[in-house]
Parts: sequence; C-alpha cells; structure tokens
Amino acid sequence: MADEAEVVEEKKKPSLVITIAAIAVLTVLALGGGWLVGNMLAPPPTDKPAEEVAAAEAAAGGDGHGGGAEGDAAEAVPHISTPANGIVLLDPITSNLAYPSDNRVRLEVALMFKGVPDVVLAEEIHQDIMAYMRTVSLQQVQGPRGFQYLREDLQERVDLRSEGRVTNVMFRSFVIE
Repeated sequence: MADEAEVVEEKKKPSLVITIAAIAVLTVLALGGGWLVGNMLAPPPTDKPAEEVAAAEAAAGGDGHGGGAEGDAAEAVPHISTPANGIVLLDPITSNLAYPSDNRVRLEVALMFKGVPDVVLAEEIHQDIMAYMRTVSLQQVQGPRGFQYLREDLQERVDLRSEGRVTNVMFRSFVIE
C-alpha cells in the first residue's frame, strides 16, 4: 500500500508542472495574438505632431475653404453620406405615433442609392416615411422584433417608391419619447 501512495504522489507533481507550463504557453500565445490584432487594427503612430499633419493636408488640399477650427474638423473626418458614394442622409423625422398619440418618435435615416442619388426622390421618400410613422402604434415597434418589422416595412415602402433605385435604408437613430 505504501508503494501505491508513492506512485500517486509522483504522478501529481509532474501534472502540476505541466499545468503551469501550459498556462504560461497559452498566456504567451494570447499576448502575441493581442499584439498582432492590435497592430492590424490600429494605424501606426506618426512621428509628426497633429498640427504639422493638419498643416500638410491643408497645404496639399488647398480647396479654398474658409479654414478655422470647424473647417479643419470637417476636412479631417469625412461624412459617410456623400453623392460620390450614393448615400443621402435624410432630415430627422419627428412625428406622433398613432397610439398613444402623446408619444413621439424621432428617426434619422440614410438612403443608399444605386448610382447617382436623386434628391427629389429622397424628399418624396422622406415624406412617405413621415406619413407612415404617423400610422404606427407603440405596440408595433416595441422590442427588437417590432423594430425589425418596422425596418422591413420601411424598406418595402422605399423599394416601392423608388422602383429599386434605393438599395438600403440605414437607421442612424430611433428614439421614442
């Protein structure tokens, strides 16, 4: 019996060492993977200060904008909705719900066009969405499933109105008050 107890103790010691070694190897792999993904996602830092980079971009771009802090900020972060990429950001839609009528909804939507965006069609779609939101009740849009149904209904209405020229309806914000 004493021999069996010694054999059991000998087996436990190597398994503890193996466990510690496995944890160390996994930690090194996790650190290396995190470093690799971090370098792939984050842009490399520049050696120049931000002021020099902005001045170099302004000198290269010289498009005659008025300058100032707002002009620099607008040039630094381009808008996603531009005629060049076929996206039109509609004006915010604020409307009462059908029931309860004291609840209001605020909705910001962008439309993705095939090819060149049509501003007149975008305004018609804006008015159509506003009219539709006045017929929706609070119970219809509650929860994730209700919101999904609303998205599908609006996409269907936009498809009918645009005759396939609008490929996607993108929600930027949706607030019920």
